[in-house]
Amino acid sequence: MGALEGRVAIVTGAGQGLGRSHALTLAGEGAAVVVNDIALANAEAVAAEIAAAGGRAAVSTDSVADWEASARVVDQAIGTFGDLHVVVNNAGFLRDRMSFSMDEADFDAVVAVHLKGHFCVARHAGVWWRDQAKAGATTPRRIINTTSEAGLFGSAGQANYASAKGGIVTLTWVFARELARYGVTANVIAPRARTTMTEASPTFAPPPPGQFDKYDPSHVSRFISWLATDATSDVNGQVFVVVGGDVLHVRPFEIDRRIHADGGWSIETLQGARDQLLGAGPADPPPAGLA
Repeated sequence: MGALEGRVAIVTGAGQGLGRSHALTLAGEGAAVVVNDIALANAEAVAAEIAAAGGRAAVSTDSVADWEASARVVDQAIGTFGDLHVVVNNAGFLRDRMSFSMDEADFDAVVAVHLKGHFCVARHAGVWWRDQAKAGATTPRRIINTTSEAGLFGSAGQANYASAKGGIVTLTWVFARELARYGVTANVIAPRARTTMTEASPTFAPPPPGQFDKYDPSHVSRFISWLATDATSDVNGQVFVVVGGDVLHVRPFEIDRRIHADGGWSIETLQGARDQLLGAGPADPPPAGLA
C-alpha cells in the first residue's frame, strides 16, 4: 500500500514536465489524481499512464486562471473521487523579456496563470475543506505550491514570472495561516529540474549513462509526495528548494539591521548612518515584537 492510498489529489499543469512527474508519482503512492492541463492530448496521455499502472485518474482541461473554470477542477475531484486531500499547483509558462521590452499582455498572461491560478484552485479547495472541517471531518489536507528561484532571488528578463513566483511565496504564507485551523497545511517549493521550460539549456542536459541524473523531475516529485502525506501535519508555511539529492530550507524575510534616532531622521543624519544600516558598522537590535 502506498503512502497516499485513499487520497485524492489535483495536479495542475500535469500534462508534461514536472506536473506529469508529480501526477505519476502521487498515483504510484496510491492517490487518485485529477490530471489538469489545458492540452487535452497531454492530459489524456498522463491519465492513461496512471490507469495502465493500475491507478485512478481523471482528465481536466479547465484553465486555472479562470475563476469558474478553476472551481470546476475542484468540483471534478470531489464529484469523481468523493473527496479532495491534496492540491499541487504547478501550472505555468514563460514569456521572458527584459522589462523595457515587455508589454502588458506578456505581464498579465504570466501573472494570471502562475499567481492567480495558484490562488483560484487553492481558494476553491479551501472553501470545501473549511466546510468539511466545520462538519467534523479531520482528514489532513495539503496545498503544495510552486515558486522558483527567480521568485526568491530575482531574475533579469523575467519581471512577470519572477514577480508572480515571489507572490506565490507570500500567498502560501497567507493560506498557511488562514487554513491551519481546518487541518490544512500550505508549503511551497522551488524546483530545479529538466522540464519543457529548461530542457533547452545545456545545464539541464541528461548526464552520461550510469551517472546520477541531478535534474530528473522525479526527485522533486518524491519530495512533493512526502509533503502530501499525513506525516507532515507540522510542516506549514515553509519554503524549500529541491534539486537532485538536495533539499534546501529557505528562511522567510527577516529583519537584518536597524538604526534608530530618537528624534527621527534627516537626509544628513541618514547619510551619516548609511554604513551602519547597510552592514559596514554595528546595528541596533530590532525593537521588541518586530520580527
